Amino acid sequence: MDPQLFRTKSIDQLISDADRPEKRLKKSLGWLSLTSLGIGAVIGSGIFTIIGTAIAGQKLQASSVLNAPLLEYLIYHSASFGRPGAGPAIALSFALVGVVCCFAALCYAELAAMIPIAGSAYTYTYATMGELIAWIIGWDLILEYAVSNMAVSVGFSAHVVALFDWFNFHPNLRWITPAYLPGGLSDLQGNTLYDPGWHFGFNWPAFVIVMLLTAVLVRGIKESARTNNVMVLLKIVAILIFIAVASPHIHPSNWHPYAPNGWPGILTGGSIIFFTYIGFDSVSTAAEECKNPQRDLPIGIITTLVICTVLYIGVVVVLTGLVPWQTLVDDAAPVVNVMKRLHFGNVRLVVLIGALLGMISSLLVFQLGQARVWFAMSRDGLLPGVFSRVHPIYRTPDFSTWVAGFLVGIPAGLLDIGTLADLSNIGTLFAFALVAGGVLILRFREPDRPRSFRAPGGLLAPIVTILTCLLLMAGLPITNWIRFFVWLLIGLVLYYFYGRKHSELSNAKLQAQAALKGGPN
Repeated sequence: MDPQLFRTKSIDQLISDADRPEKRLKKSLGWLSLTSLGIGAVIGSGIFTIIGTAIAGQKLQASSVLNAPLLEYLIYHSASFGRPGAGPAIALSFALVGVVCCFAALCYAELAAMIPIAGSAYTYTYATMGELIAWIIGWDLILEYAVSNMAVSVGFSAHVVALFDWFNFHPNLRWITPAYLPGGLSDLQGNTLYDPGWHFGFNWPAFVIVMLLTAVLVRGIKESARTNNVMVLLKIVAILIFIAVASPHIHPSNWHPYAPNGWPGILTGGSIIFFTYIGFDSVSTAAEECKNPQRDLPIGIITTLVICTVLYIGVVVVLTGLVPWQTLVDDAAPVVNVMKRLHFGNVRLVVLIGALLGMISSLLVFQLGQARVWFAMSRDGLLPGVFSRVHPIYRTPDFSTWVAGFLVGIPAGLLDIGTLADLSNIGTLFAFALVAGGVLILRFREPDRPRSFRAPGGLLAPIVTILTCLLLMAGLPITNWIRFFVWLLIGLVLYYFYGRKHSELSNAKLQAQAALKGGPN
């Protein structure tokens, strides 16, 4: 096997490459902005969209949970059938995943402080496991961020439809409906509107929001961070309002039985809502634009995880106490729709706006992270050079950002949320496991390299991260494993025909060989 495939790029070389003037990104982020970016990514996708599926599971027959005719398009069946929900024990699922992510966050924090370069797990594996593994994880990260944002933008569209309904505005379903509905579309009386499969339609709200945020990201990281800070503050306020207003209406009987499907339901719920936590790793993708990465990156990553876990558990405890858990099946906007069903009035509008802002900020951060992965891979020669082009005025990777926008926006207009979320989960868990492996390798290979942050507990954090990620991956449907391996196979074909021939390591090797041949006789 070609030894180049596993040749690593030294940490010092990675840092040196990032300092080249023509490829340098603007440094303008502090720990508060990084924390805000992390919260912006994590809070939004989970609390407001996918938790209904995690609580009630995915059934062969979806039940109606919506009242407005305009929202009927959300009643569809997922591509993955018969998965048990966690029920009220979803709080345990969040706690379990929070523990897994805590160990993973410690690993990310150690590597991010030591290798403050754009690219996140891709860059870390290039420094520890070699070019082939780096390509695989980079290709995987593109899948993770892209599919996550497709799912979030579909959920955003559902909430836009709810906002339309508030103002009694009812656009044609074909312009707010994904073109692919695996379970078809029925109204509240059970009348079939669309048969399962493809139909003529496009989810325009999902597409438009992605493209608007792409334009913001091209304008500049500082401007994007300021926009995100405002949205994060407002959505945290909306979440706290929901908890405060809804808590007096809790019926403890809705919490019994607490774990209707036992540990299988709790673990399956955890594998579903793992999708909601992946935002904290996006903090590390902005490492190169951080003013003091050695201090601020660990603070941003760990603070993000703690705040988001507390908010998640608070919301699901209240939500499962308000209504029977079975009624949340296949609901892409569970919090808002429960508040409507219980006639919360103007408070529902406040939470709805908070949900919209939450998903906008989540989309913003993931689009930022995805473009930085394209950028880092291109700078290493594994993708065409145009992907590492930096805008001469805004100092952002503009071409990568636009490509990422269209890569997310178009599929978001075509596919449903159930088809997307699990595919993001498997990519995330795979990335976490490799990052943990990178920590282990560097602990043994470069034990004396300065570390401004070290994951406590010796080897506990990386080992637990690897084992728990494998456990949660085992809870995902076989269809997602198949799709994941197909995606990786496509990536390996691209690497074989382009990446391995154009990588900087390959070019350096050829230059060294040429120098030896042309040396003195």
